[in-house]
Amino acid sequence: MQITRCPDDLTAARRGRGACRRLAGTLSVAALAALATLLATGCATRATNVLAKPTDPAAYASWGCERLFDEIDTVQYQAADVAYEVDSVAGANMVALGLGVTVFWPALLAMQPDGPEAALLAELKGRFDALRSAAGARACGASPAAMAAGRQAALPVVLGDRLVYDDRVRPGGPARSLALRLTALRRDQIEFQVLIDGQPLPAAWRQDLAGNAVPGAAPPLLAWRRLLKPGLVLGQVLSGDLAAADEPVASARLRGQVVATGPQTVAGRAFDVAVIELFGEAPPARNSPGDGAADGAGHSARLDGVMAIDRASGLLLRLDLRCVNPDFAVQRRLLR
Repeated sequence: MQITRCPDDLTAARRGRGACRRLAGTLSVAALAALATLLATGCATRATNVLAKPTDPAAYASWGCERLFDEIDTVQYQAADVAYEVDSVAGANMVALGLGVTVFWPALLAMQPDGPEAALLAELKGRFDALRSAAGARACGASPAAMAAGRQAALPVVLGDRLVYDDRVRPGGPARSLALRLTALRRDQIEFQVLIDGQPLPAAWRQDLAGNAVPGAAPPLLAWRRLLKPGLVLGQVLSGDLAAADEPVASARLRGQVVATGPQTVAGRAFDVAVIELFGEAPPARNSPGDGAADGAGHSARLDGVMAIDRASGLLLRLDLRCVNPDFAVQRRLLR
């Protein structure tokens, strides 16, 4: 195992004394400053007059169709991230309610945030228009639904692979066998058949290429959304949402920081691992007035833990999440 770690250990980081935590604090201050600027210019609004920042399609004239399709996907992912942050401020949560990237772009164009997000959306729209024009000039047609062969070859798994986890719905609780069988490699998603204790479930687990659960019909598994990003790097700060196993809409806020990266062999196979320290807030347990781990009014319950994923595919290798609300407590580790 060759893992690059932040200077301080995870325990010190949780206590707020590590260099990684200091980096998170620095970034948090920057994020708060940006948020203050946004609020000073007015609340986010929605309109259809987001003007594209002109981008010359000639910049992409030499690109092949596959490269153009990949860049169009990238632009849409970046736009979805911007929209998620804007929605978090506005309280709308358009992304969290179920719009995937493939149907998201038209909805994005109905957004007009104020402040720096408006300029970024205008730039992304301009790049999107230019890329589409370049693809049209090359007669590329519609982007293929299947994942490109080169990207498939770079993944640590192949179609038909079955990933078996030791899964406990709460840390220290009884174990069950969770298996994910890879059934589809799409351009923007990876799909798995889910089996619990050997019994297949009717709904598939679908994740984007960063590893986030795709909104929509889902099996009874805890789902993280808009949390992971492509190409995670050491010290990177993340934020996203959690949905309980039987909830279609996310209800817990989650933050994280990448505290270690590097190659690692898990269950006999080589992965490019990112380890993420997690912390956040969940709603109180259902039918519970709250307890000492919730705030004074019982409005939230603290959660924390750690996640390890493969950076090339977003595949989950380990998840330890602790919370007094059992809907948001899980221990899952890849066995084979």
